Amino acid sequence: MAHSINSDCVSCGACADACPVGAITPGDSTYVVDPEVCIDCGACEDGCPTGAISA
Repeated sequence: MAHSINSDCVSCGACADACPVGAITPGDSTYVVDPEVCIDCGACEDGCPTGAISA
C-alpha cells in the first residue's frame, strides 16, 4: 500500500527529495504520492519534518 500525505504537510519538499523513485510531486495544497509509482520504502516518512506521511 502506498504512503499518503495528510493536511499536516507544509509543502517543504523534503519528502519528494527523499523519495528514491520520484513518486511524490507537488499538489494543490500538499505534496501527493502516486500509488502506481510508490514502492512503500518509507524514505519519505523518515524525511518528513512534520510527520505528515503515513503508510
